[in-house]
Amino acid sequence: MRLALALKAVEVVEESPVYSLLDELLWCGKSETPISSVIGRQEEEVTVDFNLLRSRLESERKHLIEELEQLKASIRQAREQREGDPVGKWGEGAMESLELDKCLALEKQTIDRLSEVEQALKKFEQGTYGLCDACGQPIDPARLEALPQASLCLSCKAQMER
Repeated sequence: MRLALALKAVEVVEESPVYSLLDELLWCGKSETPISSVIGRQEEEVTVDFNLLRSRLESERKHLIEELEQLKASIRQAREQREGDPVGKWGEGAMESLELDKCLALEKQTIDRLSEVEQALKKFEQGTYGLCDACGQPIDPARLEALPQASLCLSCKAQMER
């Protein structure tokens, strides 16, 4: 109730000090959109620095490659331990199998993420970065800012998930 009254007051006195205080208090955190743009103040056009996005993607690729190497070393070590003691103790063998399965799942996830990043970097080279793979329309700059490896616009992504 208080929030609704406060929002109504904000609509009436947008330029008052109360408005700027409420605007700061009701900041919509993750979207980085102040409440003023949500309740009717004209939103500013978002511009994207493609060089910054490319740099982020290259950094992410480097990080994922390093992570993948560490996972492969862990997998290799787990397999060696498993083969070194084929009889082993039942409890220890189960834990080792569980750890190996976890490492293999993380490895697959990392490979998938690396593939997405590399595809986005390939699109930079082809000059198609920022365009939806499905419909060819530009991807929302805010989406690219949040997820630089995004290959689908929000509407195509939503259709794909249905």
